[in-house]
Amino acid sequence: MHDELAEANGTASRLSGARRRALLTRALLVVTALAFASAPEAGGAEEDAAHAADIRERLGARAYPSVFQAWNPADNLPDEERWATVARHDLVWSSPWFYGLAWASETTGLVDGFTDESIATATETRSRLLALNPAIVLIAEIRYRDAYVGFLPEGHRWWLTGDDGGPVAGWDEGGYNLLAYADPEYRAHVAARAKAAVATGVVDGILLDWWDDDPDRLALLREVREAIGPDALIIANSNDRRVPESAPYVNGLFMEAYRSETPADWRRLAGTLAWAETSLREPRVNCLETWFHESRDDLHLMRATTTLALTVSDGYCLFSDPNPLPTADHLHNWYGFWEKGLGRPLAKGVEQDDGTTRREFERGTAVYNPMGGRTATVRFDEDRVSRATGVRGRVHKVAASDGDIFLAP
Repeated sequence: MHDELAEANGTASRLSGARRRALLTRALLVVTALAFASAPEAGGAEEDAAHAADIRERLGARAYPSVFQAWNPADNLPDEERWATVARHDLVWSSPWFYGLAWASETTGLVDGFTDESIATATETRSRLLALNPAIVLIAEIRYRDAYVGFLPEGHRWWLTGDDGGPVAGWDEGGYNLLAYADPEYRAHVAARAKAAVATGVVDGILLDWWDDDPDRLALLREVREAIGPDALIIANSNDRRVPESAPYVNGLFMEAYRSETPADWRRLAGTLAWAETSLREPRVNCLETWFHESRDDLHLMRATTTLALTVSDGYCLFSDPNPLPTADHLHNWYGFWEKGLGRPLAKGVEQDDGTTRREFERGTAVYNPMGGRTATVRFDEDRVSRATGVRGRVHKVAASDGDIFLAP
């Protein structure tokens, strides 16, 4: 239990007062509320191949829109059972403790395995989520760049040190120090931790945060890919940047779009997302997140994010709180616009003469109108129902910096 609370304390360390206590309490509930089952046996090559096929089947069977959860949940459904809210999302990542996995030491950064008891607990979590959403994909973040104080013993050689011999601050929001991922021994340890997470059978792959194409990260990425095998998923957070040297090893980008205020920002997002859809390793699981500008009621931005993901990718979207807020990052609403309804895509998205991008699905059409353009008139040969307005008709309007889903009635 101490291990999960240490992980939670790392997530909560930059928060204060009630928000921090609430997050730690929620972590404790995750650890204690699930029933135990027998620990799974280690899988062989046949089991690994079956699991890989299962990942592809879940991705292929998924209906749209597809939304992901990055660490923290949708918090506007307080009366809904917790795991039911999680399962609304088709892809989820968090620290291993979120699923119930406990590193097999109180000093969590030194070990590369989990307790048998916690694997049993987390296996139950996975089964519960798959029962609620058979298409869900589960990912564990493996920390490599920075970590909370206590992750390693004070003065350990894997802490990065500054000119004064002391620790170097990591996360700008405080409470984290940088790790020495340029150290080959430490990189091998990170790869072993990734392998251990995937080997539990609880998660389908791993997330590497704070990503770029520098030599030390690329060396780490190659080791991680070799350790977890060819079929497990790797998602890397490159924000809105392309990472061509990482592309052969990575299945998806976490596009944490901290810049979305200008038309140029949205063009860059669309370009990086389109690049990732054709350049990364298959199967691809690209994830586009933007933050609200004024409030969670910036519904046009939520719709623009959703329809950009729908028309340019086969990936996932999220519209969430900005990181600088003094609350846990990536908290968000669940929006009715995200409910399933489109089915599967029938073709690639096509850019129109008016600047919009349209994509046809089994049960409707998604339209994205980027920032900086004009209001577009969208016409159909039969009645369609706008998910944004609820209006039924053959002619609809979509403003710039907005998008819509038009469903066959």
